[in-house]
Amino acid sequence: MTGRDYEVVILAPEDSLDEWDCFVDESPQGCVFCRSWWLGAVAPHRFTILTLRRGGRIVAGIPMFHTCKLRYHAIHMPPLTQTLGVLLAPPTSDSYEKRLSSEMETMEQLIAAIPQANYFSVNLSPALTNWLPFYWAGYRQTTRYSYVLPDLSDLDAVFSGFAHSKRKNIKKAEKEVTVHADLASAEFYANHRLTLSSQGRTISYTHALFERLYEASYVHEAGKTWYAVDRNGNLHATIFVVFDRHSAYYLISSIDPRFRNSGAATLLLKEAISFVSQWTNRFDFEGSMIREVEHSFRKFGAIQTPYFNISKGRRPLVLELCRSARALFHRAAARMSSPEEEPSSSPRMVVGGQNPKHNSAARRRRHAVRLV
Repeated sequence: MTGRDYEVVILAPEDSLDEWDCFVDESPQGCVFCRSWWLGAVAPHRFTILTLRRGGRIVAGIPMFHTCKLRYHAIHMPPLTQTLGVLLAPPTSDSYEKRLSSEMETMEQLIAAIPQANYFSVNLSPALTNWLPFYWAGYRQTTRYSYVLPDLSDLDAVFSGFAHSKRKNIKKAEKEVTVHADLASAEFYANHRLTLSSQGRTISYTHALFERLYEASYVHEAGKTWYAVDRNGNLHATIFVVFDRHSAYYLISSIDPRFRNSGAATLLLKEAISFVSQWTNRFDFEGSMIREVEHSFRKFGAIQTPYFNISKGRRPLVLELCRSARALFHRAAARMSSPEEEPSSSPRMVVGGQNPKHNSAARRRRHAVRLV
């Protein structure tokens, strides 16, 4: 026991995590990235969940992804994951001072229980704006930005909030392409890898990882793909969106450079937003610190939304150098791609009863892909 009757319990992948998932549902900071099935997909056997209990109930928690190489222990963000923790129980007082005091106390107890590591880096939910307890404990903070549509209850208002260029893209695309849903994970991954290879780049995640995430999101009705093809069977663009009741997230997208001006990517986003509005009232573009991508997201009428990265310790120098080089490459790639039509990959499609994988021209097709 710690503090005033607090209990620290660390959950492992093999434990029953139903209680944790219920807590994610209740927490104002809860999101799809914190759910046990997501963690099991992106970090199997490499995650733990640090929970703080009081009176037998979870009052706070933080999922942690662990890597350990050559005795260098790091706790950091899993692949394809935007935010993780801290998650807090809903406030129980109407008094701001009492709510803040409780939050401070709970976070201090949770932070004190974080395992020792050479490096710690976690993105907090945009719903958590208080990082003072981390500051007092010697952590650093970097502000990052996403772009969010916070209210999908009136879709007419949402779509009228799109910039003129985006609405023009949609009208153009509606004349040129047809939207379809549900592409196969194997073809999605193969296309992404092929596209990156054609640019001299290596895909950053394995097929096994993507297949686990794709299948888990469909099983839990928390993910969906859309793609656009023209009357000749040409694939123009594709997107993969994940969601729960808290929010939807624009995870991966792609566009064929030959059809960059068709407006297909914007049309797909409109279709995705319409669909997820049945499940959630919020759409997160997942943000980007890249100028060209930020410029495009802003044109969807989305609101700039800050969130915090909390870190402590240092990465090995070789990893820092690789990270800097990768960031420079992504910025250069972003400048070469259209700021109007966003980025990543595509799988199975059947157009007019014909499977494009039997078409040699389709097999040679290249798509400009960028993971946001």
